[in-house]
Amino acid sequence: MSAANDNVAAAALRKIGSVTLFFFQILARIAPALAKPGLIIKQIYNAGARSLVIVMLSGMFVGMVLGLLGFDVFQRFGSEDYVGVLAALGNLKVLGPVLTALLFAGRAGTSLTSEIGLMKSTEQLTAMQMMAVDPVRYVVVPRFLGGFLSMPLLAATFTLIALYGAQLIGVQQMGVDAGAYWSQTQNAVHLRDVWEGVVKSLVFGIAVNLVAVYEGYHSEPTPEGVGLATTRTVVISSVLVLLLNYLLTAAFLTKN
Repeated sequence: MSAANDNVAAAALRKIGSVTLFFFQILARIAPALAKPGLIIKQIYNAGARSLVIVMLSGMFVGMVLGLLGFDVFQRFGSEDYVGVLAALGNLKVLGPVLTALLFAGRAGTSLTSEIGLMKSTEQLTAMQMMAVDPVRYVVVPRFLGGFLSMPLLAATFTLIALYGAQLIGVQQMGVDAGAYWSQTQNAVHLRDVWEGVVKSLVFGIAVNLVAVYEGYHSEPTPEGVGLATTRTVVISSVLVLLLNYLLTAAFLTKN
């Protein structure tokens, strides 16, 4: 039993080391990759713009649910005006970055993994290496940067739509006074709350996109291997986002 645990720990350490080295390879090639911004813009469209619809729909429904839940809870204490505070802080600090990252992993992350994995299985990456073309620079880095830059924009969109959804339920449907609703929200939300959401979205962007491109680049060059790599992308990204969210939340609360 002890030997099995040691083997699992060793495998986990090797995996972490491999991902770390791959991340350094990406960082070393970011500056040269910026010489071709067209590739990055294309990936921003593929990863970000094509995820916009599901992010906006999810943000609307999450905001509406928060509006209903907040009104039901605060009504018991005669504090319906605080519905906006719950929606704003909940989305800015937690739900916006976390749910956007999970949606991104399921939509864009799997697409990145399968795309790079398919290129590997059809030996396109090998052909690039034979022609002295660096596949990490021309294939991996633009996709990593496109996804990374898309994440905070998608998180901001999610949060704004969620705030509108909460306002739609709280003010328009439940009859909360609009002036009191927005006044309480403005008084409760501070710059550090916005900054927390921005930092989380950037960290999640690095984590999710790194997992996606790593799994695709190191997948087995078979249809089954690409499928397994895509599954690992979703599972690892989801667990990693939730773990990082806890660590970052604890860090920000400690600072406060």
